[in-house]
Amino acid sequence: MTYEQLVVLHAIVTEGTFRGAAEQLNKSQSAISHMLKKLETEIDILLLSREAYRPTLTTGGEVFYRQATRVMQQMKELRNIAKNLRAKQEPEVFLAVTATFQLKPVLEIIGTITADYPATHIRLSRESMGGPIERLLRNDADIIIATMDGVPVEQVEALPFAQVTIVPVSHPDFEPARSTHMKTISEMQSYTQVVVADSSSGEFAQSRDLLPGGLRWTVSDFAAKKEILLANLGWGGIPTHMIENELAEGELVSLNVEGYQRRQSHLFQIRKRDRDVGIVAQSIWENLRRVSVVS
Repeated sequence: MTYEQLVVLHAIVTEGTFRGAAEQLNKSQSAISHMLKKLETEIDILLLSREAYRPTLTTGGEVFYRQATRVMQQMKELRNIAKNLRAKQEPEVFLAVTATFQLKPVLEIIGTITADYPATHIRLSRESMGGPIERLLRNDADIIIATMDGVPVEQVEALPFAQVTIVPVSHPDFEPARSTHMKTISEMQSYTQVVVADSSSGEFAQSRDLLPGGLRWTVSDFAAKKEILLANLGWGGIPTHMIENELAEGELVSLNVEGYQRRQSHLFQIRKRDRDVGIVAQSIWENLRRVSVVS
């Protein structure tokens, strides 16, 4: 049994066909079939059923494949360790952080990292909705901090990182804020909801907490959204850490809207499994892991 045989098995399972696996690994379809057959002969287990158009894991194959993926991940980590032991720092590391998360913990890490690796250029991007995952899957970003919405879990390594509370708010003089009873969706449709635009280009677009059929303004970031709400021109959800002072001073107040109660957004630190990890990116990953506020 070889590591390359495990890679072939993984490619067949993830691509769904021998042809797809051959294209992914840049090998002939016959070579893929031969390597899988050799693996099955060596371990004396039928791993894939070929009865249907798409090969499927047998019962024994499912058990074997689960362990094989763990071995492949361990091999990747071992190769990264060896690479980092002999490598120099990479010229650039790109981080994409969801706009709902406060940057302070990330900036503290970056400050330490740049002191240790001054030759590496750190790029930090603030992204909204599907923006972080688009950056990651297109190999623009090395590490992202984002929700797992729309993330293909089989392609990434993800660790719980933080939680952010999103609460619907408005100016205290905003009409729906003048009473505490729950406002229905139909009642709120005549009031402007302010939303932050998705920073992805479209393929990974997401939408959250959008009032169906309502009036809407779209802005580029939460700073603009906050200014609009403070000007009594609309309502919308904002992370509580961005408006602590305004809530304490009564400049913004929570709204009671049907289906729009305060929400916990679960964030993860995420990176692609198949992407090479440099010494600086690995250091950032480990430091993020240590400051994670989610157990």
